[in-house]
Amino acid sequence: MIRATTQDRPAIEAFLTKHIATSMFPLSNLRRYGMTGDHRHVVSFWVRWQDGMITDVLTMTNEGVLFPQCPTGPWGAIKAVLAGTAIMGALGDAGQVSALRHALGLCDRPAMDTQEPLYRLRLAALRMPDVTGFSLRPLAQAPRDLVIGWRHAYINEVMPMPGEDAARKAADDIAVYSAADTHRVLYEEDMPVAMTGFNATVPNAVQIGGVYTPPAERSRGLARRAVAMHLSEARGKGVTDASLFAASPQACKAYEALGFARTGAFAILIFPEPQVIYG
Repeated sequence: MIRATTQDRPAIEAFLTKHIATSMFPLSNLRRYGMTGDHRHVVSFWVRWQDGMITDVLTMTNEGVLFPQCPTGPWGAIKAVLAGTAIMGALGDAGQVSALRHALGLCDRPAMDTQEPLYRLRLAALRMPDVTGFSLRPLAQAPRDLVIGWRHAYINEVMPMPGEDAARKAADDIAVYSAADTHRVLYEEDMPVAMTGFNATVPNAVQIGGVYTPPAERSRGLARRAVAMHLSEARGKGVTDASLFAASPQACKAYEALGFARTGAFAILIFPEPQVIYG
């Protein structure tokens, strides 16, 4: 594995796009933040070449989160290039994250260690539910305190992190999502009832994330409607592909009803403190 330069960017993007369902985070970060600078989401790459073609790419953000897209499994080479580096976690194909974790000796107790079903959908095959009486509006138009409360509840329910100020993170997340126009609120008549969003985007693909329905409104198909309407909106703008990882059997059923098909498993591994890789 060798460190990539900005000249390698087109080839890296082409390779990651071939594996789009498990490459949305690195591709989105690359397009939004680039390969240089101090932002925590700026990305660096290590690449394995064979006969002039890329076979493997390891992405790392400035804050130390890894995204392996390494079909040939060059884990020993990755350990060598990361020696002395502080790692905060890894996200991606569950099998690859597991192999990378073992190779790097990341054995300390993580703050988050999950594997969730991975789904993909070509938007031409999207199956729309009945959305009569419902509308989808930008997050910025919804009552701010309400959606911050929803996000706070989502963090506590789905992705709690030890020591994290969930209320502060919820407010920060809503501010970022509103500014980026990545999330939507589902209204039933004039009542906000659910939230959905894209946690990663590239010109032709989106990754769904942050879907939330308040407990009192669940089991009514609201999340399914919100996601379908947001995907329909994206399809109208030229997006052709969608992916997601589902947090519960109920969510799996909702997404399968829209036409999503399971393609694998997605792993999220986050540590509470930096883990230094030793050679």
